Amino acid sequence: MSAVHYNAQMQTKHIRKFCVLDEVSKSLLKQAMERLNLSARAYDRILKVARTIADLESSISIESRDISEAIQYRSLDREGWLG
Repeated sequence: MSAVHYNAQMQTKHIRKFCVLDEVSKSLLKQAMERLNLSARAYDRILKVARTIADLESSISIESRDISEAIQYRSLDREGWLG
């Protein structure tokens, strides 16, 4: 694998390795993808942001709360920060 210095650099193979989700998190993300009509690219971005949130919490795994927070940021990004 090529060197990854920050989560935004992760490619699909890195995401599969470092962004493993439990069933609750998978379900939450799937619902968000369907309700918000998000693309596969958005899916990867949400996972990268969730991994960063988990890293900031010194957590080895991504929890559903990390996915929820990342989805909220994605929603803000789509709507614009000022609404």
